[in-house]
Amino acid sequence: MLQALPRRGFSLAAVAVAALLASCATPEPEPAPAPPPPPVVVHAPPPPVSLNEGVAQAASIYVAFMREASSIQAGFTSAEAIQAAIRRGAAYEPAQLSRGMIAYGSILALQSPEFVQGVRALAADPAVRSDIIARIIADPAYAANLPGADAAAGLIVDTIGRDSAAMLLIADAVEQDAYTIQARNDPRRRWATAHITDRVRRLEGAKALSAVQMLPSAEESARLFAAANSGTGLALNPARSGPPYTPAVTRSLAVAALAALGAGGEDARANTEALTVEQNSEFCLNMSKLMLFQCLAASRPSYEDMFCVGRHVARDLATCTAQNITPVPAEVSPTSVASGAADSAPVQTPVAEAAAAALNNGR
Repeated sequence: MLQALPRRGFSLAAVAVAALLASCATPEPEPAPAPPPPPVVVHAPPPPVSLNEGVAQAASIYVAFMREASSIQAGFTSAEAIQAAIRRGAAYEPAQLSRGMIAYGSILALQSPEFVQGVRALAADPAVRSDIIARIIADPAYAANLPGADAAAGLIVDTIGRDSAAMLLIADAVEQDAYTIQARNDPRRRWATAHITDRVRRLEGAKALSAVQMLPSAEESARLFAAANSGTGLALNPARSGPPYTPAVTRSLAVAALAALGAGGEDARANTEALTVEQNSEFCLNMSKLMLFQCLAASRPSYEDMFCVGRHVARDLATCTAQNITPVPAEVSPTSVASGAADSAPVQTPVAEAAAAALNNGR
């Protein structure tokens, strides 16, 4: 009969067996070290907002002239007052005024923090920034798709629209006064119905003023330059304007976008100057001048000169500025579309069409 092992001996035997089994087991592998974290790429912010003085100077020409033109008022008290209004209203070179309006639009756009910050946010990567700059220079319409473009365009459309509306009010008042002054009970009638003595000289004087290069206002240029580069200082009404945009508004946005990317400074004058040239805008203002000359050539008494001021200074300025900011569907003949000529010449505005008709009638 077997005797039971002592309890102590059994425990020792169990421990020995467990140790033997442990020595035969495969050891757990050491955990692999964690991979190093990916390198953190920190891009330097884009260069500061930068718009060159040339754009501010061009804009000052537009602002100063429109301020001067808006001082024309109905209620002329002498024939000389009418001639002074003609000289004031004729004293702009069309291409300069057009470029100045687009330059001014770019400074207005830079007053939109939403637009400036939206454009700069896209350009944290230098390669992306370079690509955006290249795209804007190649096609100004690209700027209309950038973040905040509707806020920037709203400032342009609202502010320049106010200029247009102010000139339209002046036009209505002056044209109406040209009829009022002919009434028998108007004390101005005597000199208003008298024929102008030196009609040729006054016409040549208006033509000469139209060809003189306009000089920028130093004070206005400094104010606009500071506003462009700081994004503040013009006290504008917030507004939004969605697409489609006119070529003039698109070009204003393009210049502003370059500035927001730090690519509109003194070394970028060639780009910003090229972007402020817009054919349709210049064409409208050139034709307005032609109509003014036609009107003065046909005018005899002073009240007719008054009408020329209302119609072909104030009203045409209102029309051309409005067309620069408000898209108008162009009516193109099927023949021109079929021949591919639709894009070969500027769209004729109502001012231009009237001027062409006047020329044709005079041949």
